[in-house]
Amino acid sequence: MALTISDICILFARKGGRLYDGEPVTQLEHALQSAARAEAASAPPALVCAALLHDLGHMLNDQGETPTLRGIDDLHQFAALPFLRGTFDEDVLEPIRLHVDAKRYLCATHPGYYDALSADSKRSLKLQGGVFTADEAAAFIARPYARGAVDVRQWDDLAKVAGAPTPPLAYYVTFLEAAGRRAA
Repeated sequence: MALTISDICILFARKGGRLYDGEPVTQLEHALQSAARAEAASAPPALVCAALLHDLGHMLNDQGETPTLRGIDDLHQFAALPFLRGTFDEDVLEPIRLHVDAKRYLCATHPGYYDALSADSKRSLKLQGGVFTADEAAAFIARPYARGAVDVRQWDDLAKVAGAPTPPLAYYVTFLEAAGRRAA
C-alpha cells in the first residue's frame, strides 16, 4: 500500500514527536532539518524530498527505543520503500535506499568522518556492514543516485541540532507534490 502525501503528513504527526535515537531532536525535527539543509544547498525537489523522508523507515519499522543498543539494525533505508514506491520515482527512492551505504562510503573516503559520527551512528555502522573497502567505495560512488545519497547523508549528519529553526512540515508538501509521480 503506497502512502499518499497526506498519509506521510499523518505519520509525521503521529510518530514524528518521538526522539531520534541518541540525538537531541525528534524524528520530525531531524527530517525538517535535513530537508532545510537540502533546500539551502539548492537541491532539486526530489533530493529535498529524499532528505525529508530518508529516515521514514524508523517510524514504519518501529523497533523500540535505540535498537542498536540491542544489536538490531532496523533496515530503515529499505523499510519505507514499499510504502513510497507508488508515490515517488527513483530520484527520491534511490537516495533514501542508498543513504546508509553513503555513510559507509564517507567513512572510507573522508578522513575524520567516522570520528565525527555520534555513538549511535557508530553502532549502526557496525550493524550495517561497517566501513567500505576501497573497492566497495569505488563501486558505490559509480552507482546511479550515489552522489545524491552522499548529499542526503551529509545533510542527515548536520540535522541533529536541538532547537534549530526550520519551516514546518506543511511547507515541504509543495516539494513532495513536485517530486511525486503525478507531477512527472
